[in-house]
Amino acid sequence: MKKLKAILIDDESSGLSALSEKLQRHCPQVEVLQLCNNPEDGINAINSLQPDLVFLDIEMPLMNGFVLLQQLQYKNFELIFVTAYDQYAIKAIRYSALDYLLKPVEVEELKVAVDKALEKKQIVQKGNPRLDLLLENLEVEKKKFKRIAIPERDGVQFVKVEDIIYLEASANYTQIHLTGGTKLTASRNLKEFEELLPSDTFIRIHHSFIININCVEKYIRGDGGQVVLSNKVVLDVAKRKKHEFLKAVGY
Repeated sequence: MKKLKAILIDDESSGLSALSEKLQRHCPQVEVLQLCNNPEDGINAINSLQPDLVFLDIEMPLMNGFVLLQQLQYKNFELIFVTAYDQYAIKAIRYSALDYLLKPVEVEELKVAVDKALEKKQIVQKGNPRLDLLLENLEVEKKKFKRIAIPERDGVQFVKVEDIIYLEASANYTQIHLTGGTKLTASRNLKEFEELLPSDTFIRIHHSFIININCVEKYIRGDGGQVVLSNKVVLDVAKRKKHEFLKAVGY
């Protein structure tokens, strides 16, 4: 099996050493090319060595991980962020279907992240569109990301957030219904999307449904009631969600 050639970037030497050791002991599919404890060295290493995988700390002095990414010429690699905090950054990362690990890095989580990176790297593509989406999202106002990466079984689909009409739970997957009649099956559960999508636009009206309130055309009264959406689909509103829904639509 071909190994993933990796570069590790973190301003904390102890963190670099610990992560490198865990990769060597528990992830035989990874070959560590270089450890970089400052962003400038990281940029040079990525551009010259052209790795398959980069582990990148977000918070570093002088230049954080996102600024580093903007400086790169070579971007055809899988990316795993390593961070101690920064909830906004994590949300931007999740919107882009990129992976992250929280410090201190747990071995099992590391192994899962590496397996996912290996799987994604096997999809032939020029550059990394998920990385491009991350940089795009970081430039817009917080919580107003315009596009989201939807992980599917065979890759990633990029859609405009405003094109999502509603989301429907399907076991551990989610059916995403878009304008124009398109439907995607995402390999994330509905709870993950509830946490990820902006709460001023998307609301969970039922254990099985999240809707875009901008796509509501009509509300039909009842115990919980029903909503008619812009694609003419009629969905039940759970009784316990009725007040929250009516408040959200300004009724």
